[in-house]
Amino acid sequence: MGTTEPRAGGLADDRPLLGRTSTAERVADILRTRIAEGYFPPGERLSEDSIGKALGVSRNTLREAFRLLTHERLLVHELNRGVFVRMLAVQDVEDIYRTRQLVECAVVDRLGEPPYILDKLDAAVAGGERAAHERDWKGVSTANIHFHRELVALAGSARTDELMRSVLAELRLAFHVVDDPQQLHQPYLVRNREILETLRAGRRSEARQLLDAYLDDSRAQLVSRYATLLPDA
Repeated sequence: MGTTEPRAGGLADDRPLLGRTSTAERVADILRTRIAEGYFPPGERLSEDSIGKALGVSRNTLREAFRLLTHERLLVHELNRGVFVRMLAVQDVEDIYRTRQLVECAVVDRLGEPPYILDKLDAAVAGGERAAHERDWKGVSTANIHFHRELVALAGSARTDELMRSVLAELRLAFHVVDDPQQLHQPYLVRNREILETLRAGRRSEARQLLDAYLDDSRAQLVSRYATLLPDA
């Protein structure tokens, strides 16, 4: 496990995001995004000094942000060692997918009568296809995450949106360990498009079945690959 001295300096670019009132929630938002992007990979020790200096925030504010992200299961505090980006266990990955199926499939089940407002879902699908055409596999990964966030956003629930933001951020910890976004995400571009077009046609029940099978296949693929890469495997 390394330190973040070389990496944390880049956070200075995020300082304007804090605005005039540097709150722990805003710091947590920045760090959550950076963790989701793989800027701080799983197993990385987070340095209070370097991150606090880069963002221009107090030690107390940073510790509160760490506490918030620990509550979200993105960070873990190890006694006498510090705070680290969490390394998921295989059981964590399986539980995340159980949660996703409960939430995502329920959202599709309860969409009501068509037509549905699919502009943002359409944009996420198109973004993934465009990234694949440019062989930008990390862009494909990000677009895929956006697809699932926008799918859940169809419920119009801020609480469900917040839950999925946390669940998908945690899932990306596993993606960064596998570190093969083409293999993980390219096969699902066609399936994203299929779900979108099925919803556009108003076939909600069929879209739900497609999504359920999609998540089953994605879970099996990720768990199989992830288990071979864990340090204690």
